[in-house]
Amino acid sequence: MAKFKYEGRDASGKTAGKLTSTSKREAMLRLKEKGIRVTHIEEIPETLFTKEIVIGNPVKLRDMVIYLRQFATLLKAGISVVDATGILAKQTTSKYLSKALLDIDEDLRSGNPLSSAAAKHKKIFTSMFINMVRAGEASGNLDDTLDRLAIHYEKQHKTRQKVISALAYPAVVGIIAIIVIIFLLVAIVPTFVDMFEDFGAELPLITRFVLNSSEWMQSFWWGVILGMGIITALFMFLRSRKETKYYLDYLSLKIPIFGSVLQKAALARMTRTLSSLFSSSVPILQAISIVENVVENEVISRVLTQSRDSLEKGISLTEPMKNHWVFPSLIVQMIAIGEETGALDEMLGKVADFYEDDVEQTTDRLKSLIEPLMIVFLAGIVGTIVTSIMVPMFDIFNQVQ
Repeated sequence: MAKFKYEGRDASGKTAGKLTSTSKREAMLRLKEKGIRVTHIEEIPETLFTKEIVIGNPVKLRDMVIYLRQFATLLKAGISVVDATGILAKQTTSKYLSKALLDIDEDLRSGNPLSSAAAKHKKIFTSMFINMVRAGEASGNLDDTLDRLAIHYEKQHKTRQKVISALAYPAVVGIIAIIVIIFLLVAIVPTFVDMFEDFGAELPLITRFVLNSSEWMQSFWWGVILGMGIITALFMFLRSRKETKYYLDYLSLKIPIFGSVLQKAALARMTRTLSSLFSSSVPILQAISIVENVVENEVISRVLTQSRDSLEKGISLTEPMKNHWVFPSLIVQMIAIGEETGALDEMLGKVADFYEDDVEQTTDRLKSLIEPLMIVFLAGIVGTIVTSIMVPMFDIFNQVQ
């Protein structure tokens, strides 16, 4: 949302003020509805303290799917692209999407095509969206293209949520375990130190270890938090650099159990995107270039670059894939069949269906296995600390008796 200041006239005379709106045009319409004839309006520049910080795409996949479904329905009902865009700009619950659609509406009324107008908002509309819409405009099947895009985003969202849910549980339990350990070592264990010193006897090894850990944690607890912050910042920095991201992606695919899930999810995303682009008649070299950027895995992206180079030289798309471990033989064979039969989009769609179902089943099994393991892990850590305190106390009790 942007803020505007205005000057104008109403029934009582001159008036001025400020308001928040998604665009200058909408702001003027709102003022007109209030009976204000605007003589001057301008956007208030954002400052460091008022500017919204947005990382990645500000529009959720769910909002994008709803927008595409509604857009396709309106077009099939005979409503023009311009009118449909204006309607959806008011209906969507995403303020970022609403603002973008209002800007697109202005461009459409100026005679620009939807693909060109959307290309001005690359944070919201991906290169895949823009190219598929451009192809849909050229073929006159924009409504069908939007339906395909909606299906693509729906499947992508479902697969991503499955992977996130599988990875989130151990991550959350791990964080809880760290918080519990810090709390016990800083707040609980120190209360028993004086008692054990008065006891005078030699303490068990596990108790000495816990007491030393507690003493260290009380002195350097800030170091633990700082270290975690530095590690997180370093990871984000390395992910932002293409050279180091390759090695991080490579390592993530080699993680036992989880690496296989991440690999299948990335391959499902790749094949689904390629299938959607091919079915919309996007040229194959252009489609592969788009997927290189949206696959979100540098290992697969580099192989796709080699495949694109291979095609430009007149060699098969699958040649570089055959020699790389990240591509299973199933994908290589299905793509090869698609190339021979001319049904590459259909074959890639079937591969995407297979891997999406595989990811769903695998993540469901993982969650059912991980839950009890993480509970045992957390109980083991807490139990170890509690045991280290209880064992000497039993000795003290026995001596008193």
